[in-house]
Amino acid sequence: MFAYFKSEPTDYVLGYRNGRIFRQGAGRSFWYWQRSTSIVLVPTATSDALFVLNETTGNFQAVTLQGQITYRIIAPATIVALLNFTIDPLTKQYRSEDPAKLQQRIVNLVQAHTRNELGKLSLEDALRGAEQLAGSVFTRIREDSTFAAMGIECISLFYTAIKATPEMTKALEAEYRETLQKRADQAIYSRRADAVEQERKIKQNELSTSVDLEQRRQELVELEGANARARATFAAEATRIGLDPLRELEPRLVLALAMRDMAANAEKIGNLTITTEILEQLLNKG
Repeated sequence: MFAYFKSEPTDYVLGYRNGRIFRQGAGRSFWYWQRSTSIVLVPTATSDALFVLNETTGNFQAVTLQGQITYRIIAPATIVALLNFTIDPLTKQYRSEDPAKLQQRIVNLVQAHTRNELGKLSLEDALRGAEQLAGSVFTRIREDSTFAAMGIECISLFYTAIKATPEMTKALEAEYRETLQKRADQAIYSRRADAVEQERKIKQNELSTSVDLEQRRQELVELEGANARARATFAAEATRIGLDPLRELEPRLVLALAMRDMAANAEKIGNLTITTEILEQLLNKG
């Protein structure tokens, strides 16, 4: 019985009749004899394989990695020699589980390279370096001849999440919180120390100002005293100079001059009584 088969542009078809290929290519359509024909369909579009891996870091800490690898089959003839991609022409369903096994094989290779790269990292580095880890693993995969031997090309690889165990996550969170608290405490201490230092500087400035004022006051007192002493000396010297001419006069004459000055300044004197006895004594002393 003849039937018609039509494939998609992203499908690579191999039509076998009696063990020989009679049709081959991408997006091929053809008539075939159902009883003696086997059709192999290899998808050449890109495919995504999701994975979850449980591994250990270089410091023996368990982590869980979630990610995705994107790949495509670039050599259909190579892959069909390793896996069975035969389909039911009517339903286009695979007759074996080999196509599903392909993704698992790819994930196994990703896990092997991930384990090798993860062993070089500590837990902290692994949790912070998902992008760097993916880059290293992707480079190793591109260099691995196993993918080429299967006719597969790796397009991209990335890890959507890298997580530690719940207990270790809590420990890291507690450590980070303690670090933040220490920073906050240090900021408070620094602020208080700055305030104390500023207050000390203010008090020191006030004390220095007070000392300067007292010194200036002392200098002012000393200057005023020196000025007073200088004025007194000058006054005494002036008085002495003024009295020198009187030393050569007779006492009676000096007394007469004194009496004259008293009479000239009589308005400045309130009451003054000079008796004959006082006058006689003064004259006798002279």
